[in-house]
Amino acid sequence: MATRNEFEDGLKRIEELTTNAEQIQEEVLGQILKRNAATEYLSRYLHGKTDKKLFKMNVPIVTYEDIKPYIDRIANGEPSNILLAESVLDSGTSGGQPKLIPVTAETLKLLAIFSALLTAVMKKHFGNIDQAVKSLEFQFAKEETETPCGLKARAATTSMYKNNDYRNIISKHHTSPIEAIFCSDTNQSMYCQLLAGLIQRDKVVMVGSQFATALLRAIKFLEGYWKELCSNIRSGQISDWITDSGCKNAVSSIMKPNPQLADSIHKICSCESWEGIIKKLWPNAKFIRAITTGVMSQYVETLEFYSGGLPLISNTYVCSEAFCGINLEPLSGPSHVSYTFLPTTAYFEFLPKSNNENIEPIDLVHVKLGQYYELLVTSYAGLYRYKVGDVLKVTGFHNNTPQFQFVGRQNVILSIDTDKTSEADLVNAVTEAKTLLDPLGFILTGFTSYADTCSIPGHYVLFWELKAKQGNDSIELDPKIMEECCYRMEEALFYI
Repeated sequence: MATRNEFEDGLKRIEELTTNAEQIQEEVLGQILKRNAATEYLSRYLHGKTDKKLFKMNVPIVTYEDIKPYIDRIANGEPSNILLAESVLDSGTSGGQPKLIPVTAETLKLLAIFSALLTAVMKKHFGNIDQAVKSLEFQFAKEETETPCGLKARAATTSMYKNNDYRNIISKHHTSPIEAIFCSDTNQSMYCQLLAGLIQRDKVVMVGSQFATALLRAIKFLEGYWKELCSNIRSGQISDWITDSGCKNAVSSIMKPNPQLADSIHKICSCESWEGIIKKLWPNAKFIRAITTGVMSQYVETLEFYSGGLPLISNTYVCSEAFCGINLEPLSGPSHVSYTFLPTTAYFEFLPKSNNENIEPIDLVHVKLGQYYELLVTSYAGLYRYKVGDVLKVTGFHNNTPQFQFVGRQNVILSIDTDKTSEADLVNAVTEAKTLLDPLGFILTGFTSYADTCSIPGHYVLFWELKAKQGNDSIELDPKIMEECCYRMEEALFYI
């Protein structure tokens, strides 16, 4: 647990970084180029020089496909100095398709610094949190593979879970046993994380998961298993179908017969409506933490239904390529979340969203308020002018450092002709249409879509998953209402 001085030092450090962002960004780029100038990749463009002007003039803007041949060579056993001077420890993955992103000792060092600054911000807004209290955070380590040369290929979060310092944090300050997080059977993992969280319900001050979807999956799972969980708590014995020895032993070690706790949970879960269920089950929780920006914004209403008024916190903007920004105002509502970029973690450039293909990227401190940009990252770990694929909007500045709202992924997700509907366009249209459901006692818990090009004319097809607020899912919705929802979405997309 950090001391008061460490928290204050963290806040002071954020002020220093954001005030001197331009100078720090110049230094970061200089350090990256100095370290890696002799690599095969940069030598092609810089010929051993470390000049920023030459870097911007000669080093191309790239996607993963452009650098994949270099990463594949490292994965197959060639020296890492193809791309970077530092040794590669393992590789993270990025995006919907597996992409190997180098992870180095510097990566882990930057993560530790980033985490310390984040802790300082959270302490500022939520005060001292006693060491005895815990977080119920649903976490799931993904299966890892080995590259031909023996490097581990795994999700960035899995690399974090394997870090000894982070494992110590989990064991002290989280209800979920590390054995459950690493359980390959997701049903057993989810069951054991819920069971451990319910047993320690009075200690829980935060409930969350990395993404809003994972937290909602946990609630859906709880709907199907709460009676069995109560039975386990009542008897002090875990169900026979939990066969993973790590999960079973870890949870069994904190179990004892507790009929009173089982009765309390049973009474809460027996209610017809599960509105506010999170606050009811974990009465000492101060907030819910999950990413609720971009496409995840569609789940905000559902989370608010279950939250019981707890604030929804989306406190970091990170990706496998870089640790980018922190939400300095975590109590701002989900629709107002902005991330202040930390200039020490990577060198950032921003490609203005424009029909002009020849437009040049802009440095961090030169972006314009209200404008949209695509993020480029130059990292210590061998990525140079790399397109992350995220679209960001500048919403303000903290000292001399811009603050960004995550808009969505760059890729077009729907198109049937000359139209190009983005993730953000679709979410906005659905948000506009679902307001018709509120007075009728329904909430939209999720949606998916595809472009039907087999019919003439082509059209978008959307599937909505609805839930009755009072728990009676057998109620049918008037088809005319759904037709009106379709009309509202079409109107919202008319400009495309």
